[in-house]
Amino acid sequence: MQHEHNFRRRAAAYGVHFFTASGIIPSALAIREIASPQCDPRVVFLWLLLATLIDAFDGPLARKYHVKRFAPNIDGRTIDDLIDYLTFAFIPLLLIWRMEWLPSGTGWTVMLAMASSLLGFAHVHAKDEERGFFRGFPSYWNAFALYAGVFSSLYSPWLTAITMWVLTVLTVLPVWVIYPNLAPRPWRIWILGGAALWTLTMIAILWQYPRPRTELLIISLAYPAFYIYASWQCRRSGPTPSKNG
Repeated sequence: MQHEHNFRRRAAAYGVHFFTASGIIPSALAIREIASPQCDPRVVFLWLLLATLIDAFDGPLARKYHVKRFAPNIDGRTIDDLIDYLTFAFIPLLLIWRMEWLPSGTGWTVMLAMASSLLGFAHVHAKDEERGFFRGFPSYWNAFALYAGVFSSLYSPWLTAITMWVLTVLTVLPVWVIYPNLAPRPWRIWILGGAALWTLTMIAILWQYPRPRTELLIISLAYPAFYIYASWQCRRSGPTPSKNG
């Protein structure tokens, strides 16, 4: 009976690893769309949304099923980081370049953002799970890319470029951003609930993409503003995330 119980635990733990690795499927399909002659960015964003949903659930599942104990031969963190870099950084930045949402002659600067995200992911204090923080701008380029198409269509490609360059620098600086799934209890419900509502708003923007109504765009920007405020408050009221960051 004990042997059967342990087998089920190991099977569940390895199942979580396979679930994390399944993020490669929407990643590959997103790249396929980018490479198509008539790339539809909305399709790319929907595949990236699916990858993001997988990423949102694999962490809690890994903790619930104790993957480090029952599936120790596979490093789930490595899988997660590789998939995250593809879906949160490389693919959305590649889409920005593909769609020419940057000023003429500046498209290559997406490689600087790609490089800064590589350094961000590789930093030994990239994630401080004990205190619930990311170090630097946590490479939410998938969200930024959606705004990039809107900014470039409604306003100016220079707004997209300047914002991207600022975020590129912030990615490697010792600023601290709250980790949604590990946020302190008073904040977690607001951060996760707000993220769910924000996702619905972003889907509504996709319906009108790339020229949504101004009021819808303003509403969608309210959550990133709240997220920054929540990160600042949690950082200010909590212990220092790392002495070596």
